Amino acid sequence: MQLKSLEDTQKFSKKISKIIKAGDIIFLYGEIGVGKTTFVRFLINELELKSGFKKSDVLSPTFNIAYDYDVGKIKINHYDLYRIKNYKDILELGMFEINKNYIKIVEWPELIKSKPKDRIDIFISYLKTNSFRDIKINGFGKWKDYKFNEI
Repeated sequence: MQLKSLEDTQKFSKKISKIIKAGDIIFLYGEIGVGKTTFVRFLINELELKSGFKKSDVLSPTFNIAYDYDVGKIKINHYDLYRIKNYKDILELGMFEINKNYIKIVEWPELIKSKPKDRIDIFISYLKTNSFRDIKINGFGKWKDYKFNEI
């Protein structure tokens, strides 16, 4: 799948918002500036609108490492592990505590040694010019057979 504009990214995030639910985990991979946080912003804002909430200013958690969003019955944890140097620091975040009311979105999950069984991995990469993006999606566990190419 290719994203050629911010509108394409917004449409893609809207499609993902229709399939994810509390308890789901999304891992986002890609270079700095490729659009991971932009995707998350559109996704959270779409979930807020669907729940009748005002749009939040969704910021990159690069320096804070994590932000939480309250979207009615669903809570969203948005993590950015870019500045994390070792796996022990990841464990201290408590991000693997089971909480079925949360959607967890993780940017830079490469350091996570034991990845959750049920998750969606989204790879965003530059294509042609820096204004185009290529999206690849892999599902694991309950998402293994999901037809992401049809969303």
